[in-house]
Amino acid sequence: MSARATSSVVGIALMVLLTVLSSAVVGATVFGIGPTDSAPPRVSMSASADAARDRIALTHRSGDSLAVSDLRIEIRIDGTPLREQPPVPFFAASGFESGPTGPLNSAADGTWRAGETGAVRIADTNSPQLTTGATVTVHVYTEHYRIATVTARA
Repeated sequence: MSARATSSVVGIALMVLLTVLSSAVVGATVFGIGPTDSAPPRVSMSASADAARDRIALTHRSGDSLAVSDLRIEIRIDGTPLREQPPVPFFAASGFESGPTGPLNSAADGTWRAGETGAVRIADTNSPQLTTGATVTVHVYTEHYRIATVTARA
């Protein structure tokens, strides 16, 4: 076999390899194997606050169902964030009375649907405390998005 015939075989093999690699890159892009940006869930929420019971409730009024394990909730009282924020879902957590209700409870099914209300009770060890007349602001985040901000007067 001559050197000339060998270089043709090597050249064809390299061209086939280049074609296969190019096809793989194009296929990954077309079929979404690469990174994707998803839209945030759309929801409407409301809040209520009861200073006598140290209770803050958040109601999912309408919109997409939410995976509770993907959420982060931040509570502020008169503009000051609670020292201990509620991990969700949970049953017992520092800064909160045990047993949140609704989808915020770790025993729930993990999905927060329209019409459901979740509530937490702030423990005496957390600050600031919920007082009559205080303004409560609740921010709800999922992934990298803030999906709701609601306020209530205690």
